[in-house]
Amino acid sequence: MEKYVFVTGGVLSSVGKGITSASLGMLLQRRGYSVTIIKIDPYINVDAGTMNPYMHGEVFVTEDGGETDLDLGHYERFLGINLSKKNNITTGKIYMEVIEKERRGDYLGQTVQVIPHVTDVIKEHIREVSRDTSADIIIVEIGGTVGDIEGLPFLEAIRQMSLEIGEANRVYIHVALSPYLHTTGEQKTKPIQHSIQELRRIGIQPDIIIARSHMPLDLDAKRKISLYGSVPLEAVINSYDAPTIYRVPLILEEQKLTRLVLRKLALSENNKVDLSEWVGFVNRLEDGLETLKISMVGKYVKLRDSYISIIEALKHAAAFHNVKLELEWFEATDIERGALDVSEVLNGDGVVILPGFGKRGFEGKIKAIKVTREAGKPLIGICLGMQLSVVEVARNLAGLTGANTTEADPNTPHPVVVLQEQQSKLKRMGGTMRLGALPVKIFPNTMAYEVYQSYLVYERHRHRYEVNPDYIGKLESIGLRVSAVSMEDENRVEIVELKKNIHPYFIAYQPHPEFKSRPLNPSPPFKSFIGAVMSLKEYS
Repeated sequence: MEKYVFVTGGVLSSVGKGITSASLGMLLQRRGYSVTIIKIDPYINVDAGTMNPYMHGEVFVTEDGGETDLDLGHYERFLGINLSKKNNITTGKIYMEVIEKERRGDYLGQTVQVIPHVTDVIKEHIREVSRDTSADIIIVEIGGTVGDIEGLPFLEAIRQMSLEIGEANRVYIHVALSPYLHTTGEQKTKPIQHSIQELRRIGIQPDIIIARSHMPLDLDAKRKISLYGSVPLEAVINSYDAPTIYRVPLILEEQKLTRLVLRKLALSENNKVDLSEWVGFVNRLEDGLETLKISMVGKYVKLRDSYISIIEALKHAAAFHNVKLELEWFEATDIERGALDVSEVLNGDGVVILPGFGKRGFEGKIKAIKVTREAGKPLIGICLGMQLSVVEVARNLAGLTGANTTEADPNTPHPVVVLQEQQSKLKRMGGTMRLGALPVKIFPNTMAYEVYQSYLVYERHRHRYEVNPDYIGKLESIGLRVSAVSMEDENRVEIVELKKNIHPYFIAYQPHPEFKSRPLNPSPPFKSFIGAVMSLKEYS
């Protein structure tokens, strides 16, 4: 019988369910259990692919091309495994399947209702992941907050699953906020109490309560949560603010969360767990020997979660090199309209040109690329950052006046970046980009080969536009080298770089290498970038 851990959240969203789920998964994994994690998102979108980053944060891309919630990125990073698009279940996916079944006549004339038809499909999607992965333990995080109307079918589904699989095969964990009132100096537990009452009304009694707080809870607060939450005192776990999310597993381990879960699931506690490698990573991340300043140039900088995988990939690389990072953010639109002096970008020891969609901020990014190139600062561009690096070089080194991407200017005289041919006839936006892990052929004697130490790599993609192959000859004649192409179509450019006699470190990637970066196995492009920043900073 499969074992399930169901994680719910209360009081407010973004309370830390994703990091809690990822941390628990990693700790269970270190005890020898195979683990997979499912994120349930109650929104009616089929997936996150068509959502504005300001609304939802980053769209994380899986190996199989799923456009998913950013929590799947946390899961992959903490567990060091690749997940599938099936690991992200949404209301949109569920209702689409229910409606298709009804239209086919699968329900044989029944009145189709939330219970049992919708909840049955939810349970089947959860069980499908269990069957596909054969994991010992399946962690299921229910997005949103208890009390939200859109989450009710999912909570009802996990209530039903408890009856079907038996209490010995499931654990309910409730994560809720215990706010601190600065005016009175009190740690308040009442929001958690009300959240648990709301959960009980649905028919779920939590087995473990994780209280999120700004600072460690005192014993009296824990006792109050235990009493009103109807759980033993040892089952009140405190997840307080930490210097980095990667310290959270260590905080939870100190309070024996894993032991509680395994005991409830009637599994061996297996105390032989070695976290020394993880502890070493966390210590290097928090206490690096020196600090590097990195300029981040993008168009969604008001919500940093829009670039969460890139931020984490930079952190992984920094820990590898035993340095700390100070990220300084630059809104490309402000540079574009002159509200921000582009020369301020050069305050960083290195520059990252971030991905994005839509022409707003394009010219601001191009200005940032130009000053970085001219100053000889290390630069890495990702996706749109790569495309606009090509535009900048075409304009200012190749002399192609008016060169642009057709995404910004369909009538440009020099379309150095164009819409992929297969994208021009599409009628749907969702799930139609070039997506997922695809083979990349790297040429010898290039910086790209130095980065990967391989002639073939698989990186994840998410794009509609690409470098126009008609301009490759002209661009290479002035020193912009195409250092990698698609293994499937060698006319499709994957990585470009400036020759080292032109610039010491200027490289840009069409794929998103950040999606495959892991704390103990950093992404090669980001590891190389941080190494170059360190080297050139010392040299200067």
